[in-house]
Amino acid sequence: MVDQPTSRDWSGVFSLGLIWGGTFMVVAMALEGYGPITVATARTTLGAVTLLGLMAVTKRRMPGFSAALWWSIVIIGILSSALPFLLLSWGQQFVPSAFAGLSMAAIPLMVLPLAHFFSDEPLNTRRLVGVCLGFSGALVLIGPGLAQIGQGTEPLAQLACVSAALCYACASIFTRRCPPIDPVVLAALTLLVGAIILLPIMLMTEGLPTWEGTRPSLAIIALGLVPTALATLLRVSIIRSAGSVFLTLVNYQVPIWSMVFGAWILSEALPLRFFVALAMILTGLAISQWFSLRKMLFGY
Repeated sequence: MVDQPTSRDWSGVFSLGLIWGGTFMVVAMALEGYGPITVATARTTLGAVTLLGLMAVTKRRMPGFSAALWWSIVIIGILSSALPFLLLSWGQQFVPSAFAGLSMAAIPLMVLPLAHFFSDEPLNTRRLVGVCLGFSGALVLIGPGLAQIGQGTEPLAQLACVSAALCYACASIFTRRCPPIDPVVLAALTLLVGAIILLPIMLMTEGLPTWEGTRPSLAIIALGLVPTALATLLRVSIIRSAGSVFLTLVNYQVPIWSMVFGAWILSEALPLRFFVALAMILTGLAISQWFSLRKMLFGY
């Protein structure tokens, strides 16, 4: 049983929202000097090396052989690192970072129907209402793009970002069904799977990366260290201290921070539909998780 959130937990969940919300801005900076496959590969490789180093320092052991466990690690690695990192990096060449961040807000809403069919969490009426409202917000976000499929790259880039969110949602279901394993070890190994998949693709298509200027180079390094390695440690610490429900507060922050950083740092234009979609998705998320959030915030 977890304790009531402490001030440290609140600062941790705020920091995690800030880090993950700023990730899309940093990806945009990295893409100023590097190709999308290189950016995705750097995230997985640097993150994996950092977390494997942490495993060694903290004397965490590699899991023993279990076909079910290792298949889970491979599938989660594909769905949580290799594929979504690639989709987001490619998509962000053609859409604002704020759009990519806003797309991620749909992840918890995607998880609910998936969990209904593939896990042990039934989709009741309240959750269904929340999911429908949230997905209506997602349609507001990508609607103009859907009407222009086949007319340029931007609509496909929008679909790539939303598909990345679906990958994360599927990875969440597989993670719930994964045999018991230390979360830091799981994060390290899934990133390693992503690196093993992406490294040869990068070398064959974009070649070995070189220093391409201070801003994109520091951005690509930061991507592997901060939103992957550091954020994983924060996430594990918060879950152990305050529980996974408390961690859902991050989902409300990420799209907001992505829009703030996109407009403030990158001078991105924010169309009205971004704000309408944000309001609808966050309202749907609040409805679907109302009882958990009420208990966490008000104690009943």
